[in-house]
Amino acid sequence: MSVLPVTAPGVGSERTALRRRYLMCRPEHFAVSYAINPWMDPAAGADAGKAVEQWEALRAAYLGLGHEVSLIDPIEGLPDMVFAANGALVVGGRVYGARFTHPERHAEGPAYARWLRKNGFSEVLDAEHTNEGEGDFLTLDQVILAGTGFRTEIAAHQEAQEFLGRPVVTLRLVDPRFYHLDTALFALGGGNVAYFPGAFSPGSRAVLERLFPDAILAAERDAAVLGLNAVCDGRNVVINAEAAELIETLRGRGYEPVPVDMSELRKAGGGPKCCTLELR
Repeated sequence: MSVLPVTAPGVGSERTALRRRYLMCRPEHFAVSYAINPWMDPAAGADAGKAVEQWEALRAAYLGLGHEVSLIDPIEGLPDMVFAANGALVVGGRVYGARFTHPERHAEGPAYARWLRKNGFSEVLDAEHTNEGEGDFLTLDQVILAGTGFRTEIAAHQEAQEFLGRPVVTLRLVDPRFYHLDTALFALGGGNVAYFPGAFSPGSRAVLERLFPDAILAAERDAAVLGLNAVCDGRNVVINAEAAELIETLRGRGYEPVPVDMSELRKAGGGPKCCTLELR
């Protein structure tokens, strides 16, 4: 990653953006045809054309910030494949493959692993334990935060740590609206995070308070529009536009919010981060 130093005007501290490489999947087959989280209502469905427009705007935002975006071909019959973050965890050029909880998504893990192998990632581990990639693994400077409670098994945390050689910290999710860690917390860069305390068990909240005493705490109203399903490059934060208070808090802390409309994809429980797998 190359460093793009930028000083936020009117703020005492400097926020540095790092150029990232992301993998995304165009939602050509997006639909809400089953329900595997509280956000999904098959009776209400979703507008696939609108979802594509919102996804294109997200991709354009990344490109406009100077990031590289690679694309994996969507596969018919996999409406949730647009949520690329769930497809793997990539750290230091090594790939810990996804093993999905629900049968509707089982084929996504092998599809992402095939793409990664074909595109220069030779060290790919096909996981033995259930995990949903960056949905439940968020990589910081020194540690990987790992969610459990709804989708990813604690055994997968241990498996990832052994394979990647990075310390993994387990956090338990307790609110089904926040079924993946990336719906309740995102990395800010520089070893800090933003999160919604109510998504976590008391012990996990205590761990977060100890590890991140300067964290940004989001209100429930911003978490409830998946405002924490955001992507930060160290300075710029691509975030759901409805998370108004969180956006202002980020701006006050020297970050540059980049609001996007992901309302259609949110009907399946996804936002900017869900659509974005970082290739480290």
